[in-house]
Amino acid sequence: MGITERVVLLDEAGAVAGTAAKADVHHAATPLHLAFSCYVFDEHGELVVTRRARSKATFPGVWTNSFCGHPEPGEPMDVAVRRRARQELGIELDGLRLVLPGFRYRAEQGGVIENEMCPVFVARTADVPRDPDPGEVDEIRTVAWALFRDDVLADSWPGISPWCADQVRALAGLGPDPGGWAPGDPGSLPPAAFLASVGPGSMTRDR
Repeated sequence: MGITERVVLLDEAGAVAGTAAKADVHHAATPLHLAFSCYVFDEHGELVVTRRARSKATFPGVWTNSFCGHPEPGEPMDVAVRRRARQELGIELDGLRLVLPGFRYRAEQGGVIENEMCPVFVARTADVPRDPDPGEVDEIRTVAWALFRDDVLADSWPGISPWCADQVRALAGLGPDPGGWAPGDPGSLPPAAFLASVGPGSMTRDR
């Protein structure tokens, strides 16, 4: 019997309000919970974008950022991001950094709601994601950030996820070069979130 994945439930202040089985969380009254998004750039500086598997219960078949996920109870966010990169895309991450610590969204499709505090990370990879988890990803593309950003801002990238559209708007405000995006302040993470390791000039949030 497999291990049941659990997610961290949150109150409106972003503090831990309990846990729940991941399989039971997403429905028409999805409780607020902790998640993350990551934007991965390949060795050529292009963004890895993915199309969510059509078998997924939430937002099947939509294009989105490189990958998303949920930290397990007690798991540091950066550890969870690296774990998910391996599980979903089969890649290792370099230069992982937090860029949008306070991102939050709520979105609905087909009667199923996403309701998350979802800090956003950026990273690099030297790996080519050739064998993604088919339960998570139907298709992978790489694209220049400027082209992707401009298409999303112009609402001309078909079938983009609502959270990715909102994140791209926020990321566009950080400057034109993803390599130059300033790290976000870990102190602005939801209180339930913490990091195992942070870059120079940052601080670690206690649990």
